[in-house]
Amino acid sequence: MASKRDYYEVLGVDRNASADEIKRAYRKLAMKYHPDRNPDDPAAEASFKECAEAFEVLSEPEKRQRYDKFGHEGLRGAGMHDFSGMNAGDIFSMFEDLFGDMGFGGFTQRHGGGPRARRGYDLETAIDLTLNEAAAGIEREIDFTRQDICETCKGTGAKPGTQPETCATCGGQGKVAMRQGFFQMVRTCQACGGAGKIIKERCPDCRGTERQPKKRTITVKVPAGIADGQVIRVGGEGEPGSDGGPRGDLHVVVRVRPHDLFMRDGDNLVLDMPISFTQASLGGQVEVPTLDQRAELAIPRGTQHGQVFRMRGEGMPSLRNGRKGDLLVRVNVEIPKKLTEKQEQLLREFAETEDKDVMPRSKGFWDKIKDVLSGD
Repeated sequence: MASKRDYYEVLGVDRNASADEIKRAYRKLAMKYHPDRNPDDPAAEASFKECAEAFEVLSEPEKRQRYDKFGHEGLRGAGMHDFSGMNAGDIFSMFEDLFGDMGFGGFTQRHGGGPRARRGYDLETAIDLTLNEAAAGIEREIDFTRQDICETCKGTGAKPGTQPETCATCGGQGKVAMRQGFFQMVRTCQACGGAGKIIKERCPDCRGTERQPKKRTITVKVPAGIADGQVIRVGGEGEPGSDGGPRGDLHVVVRVRPHDLFMRDGDNLVLDMPISFTQASLGGQVEVPTLDQRAELAIPRGTQHGQVFRMRGEGMPSLRNGRKGDLLVRVNVEIPKKLTEKQEQLLREFAETEDKDVMPRSKGFWDKIKDVLSGD
C-alpha cells in the first residue's frame, strides 16, 4: 500500500493554518481537480480524492489534533472515510456547503421525484498483526468511530416532538426547474439545500445534521495467509445512507509487522541461517527454526556461502487454497574471528595441502619481549 503524503502538503498550507485558510485551500484545489473539469484524467481524480481526505482530517479539530501528534498512524479507529472508493459526486456532496452552486452537479436534466436515496459513506481503519498471527488467521476486536443516526431525533434532524416540513420552494423535490433558451434544466434548491425539507426547530444534540459520532466495537475474522497492505471489507459497517439508502462498508487495512527472523516472499518465507566453515565443508545436520516449531536440515558437503535450501510446506498458507508455501533457507558461512592454538595449527596444515599463501603465525607478547632482551 502506497505511503500517504502529509495532509498539510496536500492542501499547500502551513501547519499553523487557521480553519478558514484550510477551507479556502481545499475549495480551490477541489475546483481545480474536479473530474468534471478534468474528464478522463485519472491523476486529477486521484488528486481530488487526496484533497478531500486531507480536508476531512484537518477540518475536524479532534482528527487534526491526533494527526498533528501521531501522523497517519494516529487516525486509526477515527472513522476515516474511504475516499478512494467514492465517486466524485458523493465526495462533492459531503462538503457542498463550501461550494454553493458552482456548476458541478448543480444543473442536471430533471428526472422527477424527490431526493434520491444515497448509499452511506465507506470508512477505513487498520489493524496490526504479527507474522505468526497472519499465518494462523485470527479474530480481532476493532474499535472505531463513525457518524451514526442521532438517537435523540432518530435521524430526522428535528427537535423531539417536531417534524421537518416539506420545502415550499421545491415542493419536496430538492430541485427547482430553470429554463435556459430551449432547454429546461434543474438545479439544487437553495432554500433546502436539496434535502426537500426544512427543519425549523433543530435537534439540540445533532443540531439538525441527523448524525452523531458514535464509538463501535466489532469482531473481524482475519483469514490465514493475509499479507501486509491487504484489505478486509466488512459490509454494512460504514455510515448510514440518506433517504433510505443502505449503509456503507468498513475497510480494514492489515499491517503485518516485520519478523525478527523471516522475510516474506509471496507465500514463501526466507531465512538467513548461519553455519560454520566446517559444516559447509564436511556437511552436517542443523536445527532450523520455522514459524511454529523447529526442523532438521541436512547440509551437504561442499555447501557454498549464500546457497539456498528449500523446506517444503514451511511457509505461509495461500489465501486462495490454504496450501502452504516453502521456507527458503539461505546459508551464511561464518568465519571464526578467534581460533584456539590447535584450531590454528590444523588450519595451517590444511592451507599447506591447498598450496595457499597465508600470513605467518604472529608471535605472542612474551615471545617478543624475550627477543628484545636477547638482542635478536
